[in-house]
Amino acid sequence: MQLISTGLRWTDPDLLEVLDQQLLPQQEKWLRIQNVEAMAQAIQNLQVRGAPLIGVAAALALGQSALQGASESRLKKEADILYAARPTAVNLMICVDLMRPILNQSRDKIWQAAVDIFVEDVELCERMAQFGLPAFQDGDRILTHCNSGGLATAGLGTALGVIRKLAQVGKQIHIYADETRPLLQGGRLTAWELGKDKIPHTLITDNMAGFVMQQGKISKVIVGSDRIAANGDFANKIGTYSVAVLAAHHKIPFYIAAPWTTVDSNCPSGVQIPIEERHPDEVRGAFGSFGNVQWAPPNSPVYNPAFDVTPASLVTGWITDRGLFNQEQVAAGVFQRGGLR
Repeated sequence: MQLISTGLRWTDPDLLEVLDQQLLPQQEKWLRIQNVEAMAQAIQNLQVRGAPLIGVAAALALGQSALQGASESRLKKEADILYAARPTAVNLMICVDLMRPILNQSRDKIWQAAVDIFVEDVELCERMAQFGLPAFQDGDRILTHCNSGGLATAGLGTALGVIRKLAQVGKQIHIYADETRPLLQGGRLTAWELGKDKIPHTLITDNMAGFVMQQGKISKVIVGSDRIAANGDFANKIGTYSVAVLAAHHKIPFYIAAPWTTVDSNCPSGVQIPIEERHPDEVRGAFGSFGNVQWAPPNSPVYNPAFDVTPASLVTGWITDRGLFNQEQVAAGVFQRGGLR
């Protein structure tokens, strides 16, 4: 069996690879992942990223280690390494926790559990996209932030998965993609995916979003999520909260799309979501396949949270693989009860 997605592929027991997202769009280079430590480093370096995909990638790394003959004690230590690789995206912790109970079983069973996680992600992306279709119409001009497509999941994507499905069913849409500072996932990755799929789009800088809304160019907003609290608050790439506030001011519907593995029912509200802080050099300049550029003094103090938290009050609808939920359903506790089945 072969597992192939936009950003990750496994074609034989010794060949687990991730597409190095730090090099896109200039280079499409696949990195061979030979052990769990290499996968943890790729996750931390954002060479593989996106809340759902890093969970899938972690599970496959454990499966690969089992196939390589790692002992149960070794696998448990490796699970801890992967679990701690990034703190905000709850999908990573959930997928690792799904693997923990079977780490004492045969190598084939461990690998099959990892494969099942990959396959489930593909299927839930499709369900999410289907649930999201009714929220959008012909002629919609949709703003999105960061990257939430095939580079962030094993399947179609989350927010970008809904967009891709809209295009597949023939809806006439136009996408506005925020470039998403400081690491430019919108400019480097979302624009790359939209171009690959030939979906009409326009790239804008993050600080253009309000003016573009004021001009009437945006009719809907959809973003992904790295963690959804029980009350509907959610964490996503830094800058999402600003977009939500702008959308509310301009009375533009604001949707998020995320799999149920992103829901953390043990987290009461967004206040309890841990926010990862990254290296200050990401703000002092930029680096990638184009080289390194520094525009700020090297000793300038920097605050660099990777995510922000958007309150549920600013969200029109939560698109998941278990349904499209509105404000009333979320206020009634749908994220505590398990959603529709």
